[in-house]
Amino acid sequence: MNTLKINGINKDIAVGKILCIGRNYEEHIKEMKAKIPEEPVIFLKPASSVVRNGEPIWYPPFSSDLQHEVELVIVIGKEGKNIPQEDAYEYVLGYAVGLDMTLRDVQSKAKKEGLPWTIAKGFDTSAPVSDIILKEKIPNPQNLIITCSVNGSIRQKSSTKNMISPVDKIISQISKFFTLEKGDLIFTGTPEGISSVHVGDVIDIEITGYIKSSHKVIK
Repeated sequence: MNTLKINGINKDIAVGKILCIGRNYEEHIKEMKAKIPEEPVIFLKPASSVVRNGEPIWYPPFSSDLQHEVELVIVIGKEGKNIPQEDAYEYVLGYAVGLDMTLRDVQSKAKKEGLPWTIAKGFDTSAPVSDIILKEKIPNPQNLIITCSVNGSIRQKSSTKNMISPVDKIISQISKFFTLEKGDLIFTGTPEGISSVHVGDVIDIEITGYIKSSHKVIK
Protein backbone atom coordinates (compact mmCIF):
# COMPACT_ATOMS: atom_id res chain seq x y z
CA MET A 1 0.00 0.00 0.00
CA ASN A 2 1.46 3.37 -1.03
CA THR A 3 1.45 6.17 1.52
CA LEU A 4 2.33 9.86 1.62
CA LYS A 5 3.88 11.79 4.48
CA ILE A 6 1.99 14.66 6.08
CA ASN A 7 4.45 17.52 6.44
CA GLY A 8 5.15 18.74 9.97
CA ILE A 9 3.69 15.76 11.80
CA ASN A 10 4.94 12.21 12.20
CA LYS A 11 2.12 10.62 10.25
CA ASP A 12 1.47 9.01 6.87
CA ILE A 13 -1.78 8.56 4.98
CA ALA A 14 -2.63 5.66 2.68
CA VAL A 15 -3.20 6.67 -0.93
CA GLY A 16 -6.61 5.84 -2.33
CA LYS A 17 -7.67 6.34 -5.92
CA ILE A 18 -6.07 9.03 -8.06
CA LEU A 19 -8.44 11.21 -10.08
CA CYS A 20 -6.96 13.54 -12.66
CA ILE A 21 -8.37 16.59 -14.44
CA GLY A 22 -7.23 17.25 -17.99
CA ARG A 23 -7.27 20.55 -19.89
CA ASN A 24 -7.62 22.90 -16.92
CA TYR A 25 -5.20 25.65 -18.01
CA GLU A 26 -5.99 27.61 -21.17
CA GLU A 27 -2.35 28.04 -22.26
CA HIS A 28 -1.74 24.30 -21.96
CA ILE A 29 -4.85 23.63 -24.04
CA LYS A 30 -3.41 25.92 -26.71
CA GLU A 31 -0.03 24.19 -26.75
CA MET A 32 -1.79 20.84 -27.16
CA LYS A 33 -3.89 22.29 -30.02
CA ALA A 34 -7.03 21.16 -28.21
CA LYS A 35 -10.36 22.73 -27.31
CA ILE A 36 -11.57 23.96 -23.93
CA PRO A 37 -13.88 21.16 -22.73
CA GLU A 38 -17.52 21.81 -21.91
CA GLU A 39 -17.42 19.11 -19.23
CA PRO A 40 -14.48 18.15 -17.01
CA VAL A 41 -12.01 15.70 -18.54
CA ILE A 42 -11.44 13.07 -15.85
CA PHE A 43 -9.11 10.08 -15.95
CA LEU A 44 -7.63 7.73 -13.34
CA LYS A 45 -4.23 6.53 -12.22
CA PRO A 46 -3.73 3.53 -9.92
CA ALA A 47 -2.44 4.09 -6.39
CA SER A 48 0.55 1.93 -7.35
CA SER A 49 1.76 4.72 -9.66
CA VAL A 50 2.66 7.00 -6.72
CA VAL A 51 6.28 7.66 -5.75
CA ARG A 52 7.37 9.89 -2.88
CA ASN A 53 9.91 12.69 -2.68
CA GLY A 54 13.37 11.42 -3.62
CA GLU A 55 12.16 8.24 -5.29
CA PRO A 56 12.99 7.69 -8.98
CA ILE A 57 10.79 7.85 -12.07
CA TRP A 58 11.02 4.83 -14.36
CA TYR A 59 11.43 5.42 -18.10
CA PRO A 60 9.56 2.45 -19.65
CA PRO A 61 11.39 0.73 -22.54
CA PHE A 62 8.20 0.68 -24.62
CA SER A 63 8.13 4.49 -24.93
CA SER A 64 10.43 7.06 -26.52
CA ASP A 65 8.67 10.22 -25.31
CA LEU A 66 8.26 10.58 -21.55
CA GLN A 67 6.91 14.03 -20.62
CA HIS A 68 6.42 15.93 -17.36
CA GLU A 69 3.23 17.72 -16.27
CA VAL A 70 3.39 19.52 -12.91
CA GLU A 71 0.12 19.87 -11.01
CA LEU A 72 -1.41 21.01 -7.74
CA VAL A 73 -2.72 17.91 -5.95
CA ILE A 74 -5.74 17.94 -3.63
CA VAL A 75 -5.69 15.36 -0.83
CA ILE A 76 -9.14 14.31 0.35
CA GLY A 77 -9.68 14.03 4.11
CA LYS A 78 -13.12 12.44 4.44
CA GLU A 79 -15.77 10.62 2.44
CA GLY A 80 -18.21 12.62 0.32
CA LYS A 81 -20.65 12.22 -2.55
CA ASN A 82 -22.50 14.93 -4.53
CA ILE A 83 -20.62 17.60 -2.60
CA PRO A 84 -21.98 21.15 -3.02
CA GLN A 85 -19.30 23.52 -4.27
CA GLU A 86 -19.73 25.78 -1.24
CA ASP A 87 -18.91 22.84 1.07
CA ALA A 88 -15.99 21.44 -0.93
CA TYR A 89 -13.16 22.63 1.30
CA GLU A 90 -14.61 20.70 4.23
CA TYR A 91 -13.47 17.52 2.46
CA VAL A 92 -9.86 18.65 1.90
CA LEU A 93 -7.10 17.33 4.14
CA GLY A 94 -4.35 19.24 2.38
CA TYR A 95 -2.39 19.82 -0.80
CA ALA A 96 0.75 18.57 -2.51
CA VAL A 97 2.62 19.13 -5.74
CA GLY A 98 2.74 16.24 -8.18
CA LEU A 99 3.77 15.12 -11.64
CA ASP A 100 1.43 13.54 -14.14
CA MET A 101 4.16 11.72 -16.06
CA THR A 102 2.91 10.86 -19.52
CA LEU A 103 4.10 8.53 -22.27
CA ARG A 104 3.12 10.92 -25.04
CA ASP A 105 3.85 8.58 -27.93
CA VAL A 106 1.88 5.75 -26.32
CA GLN A 107 -1.00 8.12 -25.60
CA SER A 108 -1.02 9.57 -29.13
CA LYS A 109 -1.10 6.11 -30.71
CA ALA A 110 -3.97 5.00 -28.48
CA LYS A 111 -5.95 8.18 -29.22
CA LYS A 112 -5.42 7.74 -32.96
CA GLU A 113 -6.75 4.18 -32.77
CA GLY A 114 -9.67 5.15 -30.53
CA LEU A 115 -8.33 3.03 -27.66
CA PRO A 116 -7.98 3.80 -23.93
CA TRP A 117 -4.67 5.40 -22.93
CA THR A 118 -4.47 4.08 -19.37
CA ILE A 119 -0.93 2.73 -19.81
CA ALA A 120 0.33 6.13 -20.99
CA LYS A 121 -0.86 7.79 -17.77
CA GLY A 122 -0.94 5.01 -15.18
CA PHE A 123 2.32 3.08 -15.56
CA ASP A 124 4.47 2.46 -12.48
CA THR A 125 6.02 5.70 -11.07
CA SER A 126 3.79 7.92 -13.25
CA ALA A 127 2.55 9.89 -10.22
CA PRO A 128 5.39 11.42 -8.18
CA VAL A 129 3.88 13.36 -5.26
CA SER A 130 5.45 15.56 -2.57
CA ASP A 131 4.68 15.43 1.13
CA ILE A 132 1.27 16.81 2.05
CA ILE A 133 0.76 20.34 3.36
CA LEU A 134 -2.28 20.55 5.65
CA LYS A 135 -4.96 22.89 4.29
CA GLU A 136 -4.73 25.15 7.34
CA LYS A 137 -1.25 26.20 6.20
CA ILE A 138 -2.48 27.23 2.73
CA PRO A 139 -5.09 29.99 3.10
CA ASN A 140 -5.81 30.28 -0.64
CA PRO A 141 -5.10 27.31 -2.94
CA GLN A 142 -6.01 29.50 -5.94
CA ASN A 143 -3.02 31.76 -5.34
CA LEU A 144 -0.11 29.32 -5.47
CA ILE A 145 2.87 29.23 -7.83
CA ILE A 146 3.73 25.74 -9.07
CA THR A 147 6.96 25.04 -10.94
CA CYS A 148 8.74 22.18 -12.66
CA SER A 149 12.48 22.32 -13.33
CA VAL A 150 14.58 19.80 -15.23
CA ASN A 151 18.29 19.72 -14.38
CA GLY A 152 17.91 23.14 -12.76
CA SER A 153 16.17 24.80 -15.73
CA ILE A 154 12.54 25.89 -15.23
CA ARG A 155 10.21 24.26 -17.76
CA GLN A 156 6.82 25.05 -16.21
CA LYS A 157 5.77 27.92 -13.95
CA SER A 158 2.26 29.20 -13.39
CA SER A 159 -0.23 30.29 -10.76
CA THR A 160 -3.19 28.19 -9.73
CA LYS A 161 -5.31 31.32 -10.28
CA ASN A 162 -5.07 30.38 -13.99
CA MET A 163 -7.02 27.15 -13.49
CA ILE A 164 -10.23 27.08 -15.52
CA SER A 165 -12.01 25.05 -12.83
CA PRO A 166 -10.89 25.97 -9.28
CA VAL A 167 -10.38 23.53 -6.42
CA ASP A 168 -13.90 23.74 -4.96
CA LYS A 169 -15.55 23.27 -8.36
CA ILE A 170 -13.32 20.30 -9.19
CA ILE A 171 -14.22 18.53 -5.94
CA SER A 172 -17.92 19.15 -6.50
CA GLN A 173 -17.80 17.98 -10.11
CA ILE A 174 -15.83 14.81 -9.44
CA SER A 175 -18.03 13.83 -6.49
CA LYS A 176 -21.01 13.60 -8.83
CA PHE A 177 -19.39 10.59 -10.52
CA PHE A 178 -17.11 9.10 -7.87
CA THR A 179 -17.50 8.84 -4.11
CA LEU A 180 -14.49 10.64 -2.67
CA GLU A 181 -12.72 8.87 0.20
CA LYS A 182 -10.00 9.70 2.69
CA GLY A 183 -6.60 9.45 0.98
CA ASP A 184 -7.89 10.04 -2.54
CA LEU A 185 -5.70 12.35 -4.63
CA ILE A 186 -7.00 14.80 -7.22
CA PHE A 187 -4.52 16.07 -9.80
CA THR A 188 -5.91 19.43 -10.93
CA GLY A 189 -4.36 19.82 -14.39
CA THR A 190 -1.09 21.15 -15.74
CA PRO A 191 -0.11 24.58 -17.07
CA GLU A 192 1.82 25.19 -20.29
CA GLY A 193 5.44 24.17 -20.79
CA ILE A 194 5.27 20.38 -20.87
CA SER A 195 8.31 18.76 -22.46
CA SER A 196 10.23 15.52 -22.78
CA VAL A 197 12.73 14.16 -20.28
CA HIS A 198 15.51 11.60 -20.60
CA VAL A 199 17.22 8.98 -18.48
CA GLY A 200 19.48 10.71 -15.97
CA ASP A 201 17.43 13.93 -15.80
CA VAL A 202 16.49 15.27 -12.39
CA ILE A 203 12.99 16.75 -12.12
CA ASP A 204 12.28 19.19 -9.29
CA ILE A 205 8.73 20.33 -8.56
CA GLU A 206 7.56 22.92 -6.07
CA ILE A 207 4.70 24.87 -4.59
CA THR A 208 6.69 28.05 -4.01
CA GLY A 209 7.14 28.75 -0.33
CA TYR A 210 5.52 25.50 0.81
CA ILE A 211 6.91 22.19 -0.46
CA LYS A 212 9.36 20.65 -2.92
CA SER A 213 9.89 17.20 -4.38
CA SER A 214 12.77 15.81 -6.45
CA HIS A 215 12.94 12.77 -8.74
CA LYS A 216 15.58 11.25 -11.03
CA VAL A 217 14.62 9.51 -14.26
CA ILE A 218 16.05 5.99 -14.48
CA LYS A 219 15.91 3.02 -16.86
